[in-house]
Amino acid sequence: MGYDDILHRIRTAETASGRTAGSVQLIAVSKVQPDARVAEVLSAGHRLFGENYVQEAQGKWPAFRDKFGPVSVHMIGPLQTNKAKPAMELFDAIHTLDRPSLAQRLARLAQDLGRCPDLFVQVNTGAEPQKAGILPQDADSFIATARALDLPLIGAMCIPPDGEDPAPHFAHLAQIAERNGLPSLSMGMSGDFETAIAHGATHVRVGSAIFGERDYGTKTSVP
Repeated sequence: MGYDDILHRIRTAETASGRTAGSVQLIAVSKVQPDARVAEVLSAGHRLFGENYVQEAQGKWPAFRDKFGPVSVHMIGPLQTNKAKPAMELFDAIHTLDRPSLAQRLARLAQDLGRCPDLFVQVNTGAEPQKAGILPQDADSFIATARALDLPLIGAMCIPPDGEDPAPHFAHLAQIAERNGLPSLSMGMSGDFETAIAHGATHVRVGSAIFGERDYGTKTSVP
């Protein structure tokens, strides 16, 4: 498995689902990956990546952008309120808007900075107590609250529970997004992105299937 294989599978899934070719964006999840692997995917022409940790992204992407030119980097991991400012400055989109306090913090920063990344509301479709995200029954009111703060909401995101059929979760997220006029759906990872595409995903988040397994003991540095 690798970058070209994943792209081929995405295009095949688009065709099988009657989707327009190129309608699904691949977020190459580069968290905790050696920089040499990330550089290979950059050299192949890919320009959309996902990171889970603000500090890691700060140490990685300014140098990569200097070397390779414009790269879109999305925050796909939980965002601590005290890391909101550097996240706003670094990322082009944040997929994990998951609580009112974070929405209020981002709104204040947007006023100060004069800009805000595109935002996805994270929905905890499985109502898992250990997982971040707005509960499905609270999603509509939270989206309305965030819009009242003039935040640029463009989509919804979910991570289905491990071991469950992801299809009902993807369908549920699609319904929430549709009734709230959110055009983008961030859903689907290495093991289920084709199912997500069949249910309308516009962004799929694939890491190990592109880069290989992560080694959390390896430190990275941009060459």
